[in-house]
Amino acid sequence: MTETTTTAMPGATHKSPLHDFLAPDSIAIVGASADPTKRGYKAMVGLIKGNYRGRIYPLNPKVPEILGVPTYASLDDIPGPVDLALICTPAATLPGLMAECGRKGVKGAVILASGFRETGPEGAKLEQQVLDAARAGGVRIIGPNTSGMFNLHKNVNLLDLRNVKAGDIGFISQSGNMLLALVLEAENNGHVGFSTYVGPGNQTDIGFNDYLRYLGEEENTRVATLYVEGFRDGQRFLQAAREITPVKPVVVYKSGATELGKKAASSHTGALAGSYEMTVDLLKQVGVSVVRHSDQILPVAEGLALMQQARGRRVAVIADGGGQATITSDRLSDAGLELAELSAATRKRLADILFAQASLANPIDVAGTSDADPEVLARCMEIVADDDNVDAVFLVGMFGGYHTRFAESLLGGEMRAAESMIELARRCGKPLVIYSLYAPVKPPALRRLHEAGLPVYASIEHAVKVLQALAERGIYLQHQHGQPLQSGVTPLETMQAMFARAQNEGRDLYEFEAKTLLREHGIAVAEEVVAHGADELAAAVAKFGEQPLAMKVVSKDILHKSDAGGVKLNLVGEAALRAAFDQIMTSCRAYDANADIRGVLVTPMARKGTEVIIGVVRDPIFGPVLMFGLGGIFVEILEDVAFRAIPLSRHDAEAMVGQLKGRKILAGVRGELPVDKAALVDLLLKVSSIVSAYPQLSELDLNPVIAYPDGYAVVDARIITNRAVASS
Repeated sequence: MTETTTTAMPGATHKSPLHDFLAPDSIAIVGASADPTKRGYKAMVGLIKGNYRGRIYPLNPKVPEILGVPTYASLDDIPGPVDLALICTPAATLPGLMAECGRKGVKGAVILASGFRETGPEGAKLEQQVLDAARAGGVRIIGPNTSGMFNLHKNVNLLDLRNVKAGDIGFISQSGNMLLALVLEAENNGHVGFSTYVGPGNQTDIGFNDYLRYLGEEENTRVATLYVEGFRDGQRFLQAAREITPVKPVVVYKSGATELGKKAASSHTGALAGSYEMTVDLLKQVGVSVVRHSDQILPVAEGLALMQQARGRRVAVIADGGGQATITSDRLSDAGLELAELSAATRKRLADILFAQASLANPIDVAGTSDADPEVLARCMEIVADDDNVDAVFLVGMFGGYHTRFAESLLGGEMRAAESMIELARRCGKPLVIYSLYAPVKPPALRRLHEAGLPVYASIEHAVKVLQALAERGIYLQHQHGQPLQSGVTPLETMQAMFARAQNEGRDLYEFEAKTLLREHGIAVAEEVVAHGADELAAAVAKFGEQPLAMKVVSKDILHKSDAGGVKLNLVGEAALRAAFDQIMTSCRAYDANADIRGVLVTPMARKGTEVIIGVVRDPIFGPVLMFGLGGIFVEILEDVAFRAIPLSRHDAEAMVGQLKGRKILAGVRGELPVDKAALVDLLLKVSSIVSAYPQLSELDLNPVIAYPDGYAVVDARIITNRAVASS
């Protein structure tokens, strides 16, 4: 088992202010009630029965005491300081109460009420009034429309949850029911506990990035876990995660896909951005462990809390049945994990203790050797854990149930095996994960393992997801964390002026302007000629000679040139160019009679190669995002793309190229040479630096880029301007 660290987060300059009220020494219950059905009563019960040692101040002018605690008519009447106020009153009371909290010096307020922006414009106006009053008084807001919070190490249980255990999983959830589900699951598990829980609600003031920083610093939290329906500031969250994931694991379950990904977009990149898959890629970029199913949240959080990381993807599987060994192999492959190649020395050591019919290749099938001696499984685990080719060990089968399945006398052997596994986990430094079909009935050996901090799962799929999360975190810490991000290039005055002209004319960049921007910042772009009329075509012939040329319309009003008949290919000689020019003009006028057509762009035909796309959008949640994938007409059909937030590190760019399902195409198939991946990586980094330097650039499509064994060709370039950003 790997020990966690409590060192300060890199880049952190001061402690999160959330500590002041998420670990409060005094709590006011505004709207405290003697009615057992009300939240103002349940909060009192949760604090009193939970042995909260701080001061409790119930506010209710109608009764003298609640549960034996004297009440107060208002915050002003409370004799001492108040760290946290739980507000159980209706939405309309909140502006006044926030002002009162400010006068009292309350540090944080938990607002349960709904009826704010989720109800429409009037609710949004009220919510803004509440926020303004809170900020004027220096009060931080949890919610509104929150399920509440608890800090079990401080004995603060404002939800009055029963049988919830203090532990090391911090949980932030936009769903109160998801919290209840995890609490019940943890109760059944018997060994998983929580440190802090907060329901962020509307995130009017405090967002996921703030809560993540708090959990990153919170000493009782070994893993930060979040259920997210929507981020309000994705850029700040990514920055917070970048700082926290090196210190402790972060697990995110993101529900649904955003509507942004479904909107009609003006570029291929825009059509694919804003998607669920984009969010997943960006979270993984900063070291977050993403789970795709709600039933994976607690197993993965538990596994990461216990073991923190694996050094790689190579897993040794020890099984007591061939069927489950096969299933496990399939699931490991699905998760991007590998069956470790065992050394000859390891296989010999295994052969010395296993029956002759046992399979010594990974996955190892002990073939009945353990039926009369379950301790052999522990010896097998020790042997494979010693192998340098193994990053994690996975025991699969019926361990813990041998005494039930075969003979009660085997219980002693199972307990001794469990103790050996515990000792191995303490000294080997590699994750040991156990799946047992007897896990639901919790036999003694499995209880002993779990109590000692070895994870035991009742699902192969859950166990494999944990192994995947451990491997991905370990690889991230080894290869990505600490890599420098690509800095922006120095913006050129000529390019700033080009953007300014386009903005003044209410248009996006023409293709030749987009390519000029790329060329000026070191991206290889083919030479071209802009012909404003047929008489200027002779210049293209003079420049390019008799080689095949491509001709494309230049118009701010024609976004997809091929659809309008605005593209002609393989043109040789002036006569062919003139004929193509006339055809393009006729087709484009028919497509849009009012289109502003400025001529045509003429450039040499690119030689055949592998088409890819590089694109950029400025996502309203996550900021500038780079996309890379298979290009041409297939980009929106196959959707085999990778996303990263800008700026990128070199590892980010390399990982994008390696992430595609179609990466075998890039590696060369059917006798084709592999493409120049280093050139593609360099191109991605240069695009990232350009986008960082020019906020006037809103969207970019390089589609297709033709990748070759010796470089690339940018065939088409489109840049959509951000007219809200002025050129300097």
